[in-house]
Amino acid sequence: MIAETVCSAAAVAGLGIAAVTAYRKRFLAAARLAAYSLVPLGLVMTGVVDWLADTAFSPTAWAGFGVLGAAWLLFASTRAVERRRGGTRKERKEAARAAAQREAVAPQASAPSLGPGTRQSTGPATAPRADAGDDFSDIEAILKKHGI
Repeated sequence: MIAETVCSAAAVAGLGIAAVTAYRKRFLAAARLAAYSLVPLGLVMTGVVDWLADTAFSPTAWAGFGVLGAAWLLFASTRAVERRRGGTRKERKEAARAAAQREAVAPQASAPSLGPGTRQSTGPATAPRADAGDDFSDIEAILKKHGI
């Protein structure tokens, strides 16, 4: 009963503010305020407020929320473990099968597709400097490996 009174008072106060806003020629804002103000009154009239009040003071309802929370935690934790492991057993088998097929194709796929190079080599490139702080030594090694 207190909840219905509070919701009704909130609706009346909101409608009063909407009337003042409409008086100030801000009709769009006034209509929006009136709509928001009528929501609590509608909830009281449909019985949602009674249902919420009964649910809030019911130990059975709170136990049900606890069970739902435990179910959600179990679901979330199993999804996290599944993502970390790489999916279900069936998905892991499919991934292993696909990896085996990729390994069988990889040596042929790594061969150059254009055949031997058509550029003329003028000679060896200048030797890189062997500084102790040379950050590009790894990159240069990769480029040399590929003949660039």
